[in-house]
Amino acid sequence: MATRRIIISRLALDARIGILEHERRATQPLHVDAEFDVDIRRDVDDHDIHSVLDYRSLRDAIVQECTQAHVNLIETLTEQVAERLLADFPDIRALRLRISKPMAFSDCDAVGVEIQTSR
Repeated sequence: MATRRIIISRLALDARIGILEHERRATQPLHVDAEFDVDIRRDVDDHDIHSVLDYRSLRDAIVQECTQAHVNLIETLTEQVAERLLADFPDIRALRLRISKPMAFSDCDAVGVEIQTSR
């Protein structure tokens, strides 16, 4: 079956993440990058958003999962987001998800974790 790739690039949000004491007291910025290989089940109808997987729904699920509760480790959060996306969107065949903390260190742009998974 043919696939279409949907890309979300550098989604910026504030989340409660971190195991250190100062990270537990305040939110911190995260950047999320995601690529979704989606099964093409029907032709695109330019007048019907339901003929494709609406990337607004993907974005909303990522934001909700990243902001709903404090998570200690970025590895845990990355896995939780990936699991949610696969559970909520059955048309996703494979995904690559990167979550990074741009404020983790002053001497680099960001530190993050990336996972790839597929059905």
